Amino acid sequence: MSTDGQEMVVPVITDTVTATRSARSTIGAYFALTKPRIIELLLITTIPSMILGAGRWPGTWAVVATLIGGSLSAGGANALNNYVDRDIDELMRRTRSRPLARHVIAPSNALLFGIVLGIAGFAWLWVTTNLLAAAISTSALLFYVFVYTLGLKRKSAQNIVIGGAAGAAPALVGWAAVSGTLDMPAWVLFLIVFYWTPPHFWALAIRYREDYERAGVPMLPVVAGVEATTRKMLLYTGLMVAISLLLVPVAGMRWIYLAAAIGLGAWFLWDTWRVYRRPQDAMRLFTTSTVYLSALFGSVALDVLVR
Repeated sequence: MSTDGQEMVVPVITDTVTATRSARSTIGAYFALTKPRIIELLLITTIPSMILGAGRWPGTWAVVATLIGGSLSAGGANALNNYVDRDIDELMRRTRSRPLARHVIAPSNALLFGIVLGIAGFAWLWVTTNLLAAAISTSALLFYVFVYTLGLKRKSAQNIVIGGAAGAAPALVGWAAVSGTLDMPAWVLFLIVFYWTPPHFWALAIRYREDYERAGVPMLPVVAGVEATTRKMLLYTGLMVAISLLLVPVAGMRWIYLAAAIGLGAWFLWDTWRVYRRPQDAMRLFTTSTVYLSALFGSVALDVLVR
């Protein structure tokens, strides 16, 4: 009797474990569609912008609500980007492990998933913050999908320059969420991220130049060469550092932010110069740029909160 019972129970247990693993794998694949690492970087610029816009800690619920809405919109944009780029993602080492490139999610499901996230992000931000924040967030999604991914990425070497506006939008969303307006400091924060994006992404494009060339994507290192790209990286880095200093008179930032802007800016410029001299150090600059943006916006928040 007991033996027969075991024979009946074991298949049921095995099927349950298999189903659980399959469900986890599917959830993980959909989560990967949203490019969570990119979302983390976008949210880093949102909270300090909210703090500066409010002139204090804006309230935990306001921050959480804005982060949820921003994550939904950014996740939707990234899922739609995955849908559009699924053909070239299969050709590139950096992206061939993405869910659609591995054919673990149906393209139609990814498309629907991205649309639902985008709509949910708009509705959530409208209800929990205000219409302006919701409109900016959704406009960034549409810009990223239609202007950058569909319009520029495969056609122009200026793709990442113009397309970078979408990645800079969270600074505007954060400000609008607490103030309902877009004042000059918000635009300075926007421009910092806008000019930060080309050297950040071109560092990655130098490292994976062959990938982009194989996929037929006209990133600047492919079209103009590495030397010309590193010169432009120096230009954009210099402009970014100069713009970051504008936040002092425009937003009344004090010594904490000023010291951070000068020190971090010098570090970023130095590492960009190193890449100009030694392009093989491009991934070092990619890491530096990520730390720079996090620390600079962190100093914005700190400068306000310690007043």
